Amino acid sequence: MSEPSFVIDDLHQESAELDLLVSGLEEERWALATPAPGWSVAHQIAHLAWTDRSALLAVTDADAFAKEVEKALASPDGFVDQGAEEGAALPPDRLLAEWRQGREALEEALRAAPAGTRFPWYGPPMSAASVATGRLMETWAHGQDVADTLGVTRTPTDRLRHVARIGVRARNFAFAVRGLGAPEEEFRVELAGPSGGLWTYGPEDAAQRVTGPALDFCLLVTRRVHRADLAVRAEGPDADRWLDIAQAFAGPPGAGRAPKGDAR
Repeated sequence: MSEPSFVIDDLHQESAELDLLVSGLEEERWALATPAPGWSVAHQIAHLAWTDRSALLAVTDADAFAKEVEKALASPDGFVDQGAEEGAALPPDRLLAEWRQGREALEEALRAAPAGTRFPWYGPPMSAASVATGRLMETWAHGQDVADTLGVTRTPTDRLRHVARIGVRARNFAFAVRGLGAPEEEFRVELAGPSGGLWTYGPEDAAQRVTGPALDFCLLVTRRVHRADLAVRAEGPDADRWLDIAQAFAGPPGAGRAPKGDAR
């Protein structure tokens, strides 16, 4: 991950794909409820715009970003929703324009960042490549909510490699955020990429394994689809437990999505 340009390029493409999905929407469709409780299509885009602005501050103005962290600490359960609410209240054309401007400014800042620089964040400091990877993961995940709302089936791409990598690397965090001890041994993860390649992580001879399509794994670790509705399989009790709690994002896990057919 020392060379960030490739993931910044992929972030650009992921954002552009979502932009095409929402740019032609009638105003009333921005108000459609998405699978995220209480969030409309506008909330989804507003959240991305808000987080891009936060990331831009982290990259360009550490002191200003520190003030944003103070706000988050003062309202840990509400600051994310508040940012989405404020953006969602804007007219859709203005919201779309602000999202475009913010993500373009962030892209420029990431490309200009000196090699080896690490930037503050709500968790551990991150490199330019890590910032871009996190933004791509969120853009893809929230884009999935928008696509599901609009009844659009997106064609998966190998940009999912970045999402899968975060999901694998966040294994221990997923246990810790639930107050559970992380397994001591590494798992082997083997995922079938959209273009036909096999993406592998962890020792080949690991006793516990996770296998399946990369798309399904990414839907699992972003908690967009319930495990029961995905073709991701585990071998070993700890790996099996991980698939119940896996998440690629920081913060509390939330309720997740119910299995299809669950009337609740």
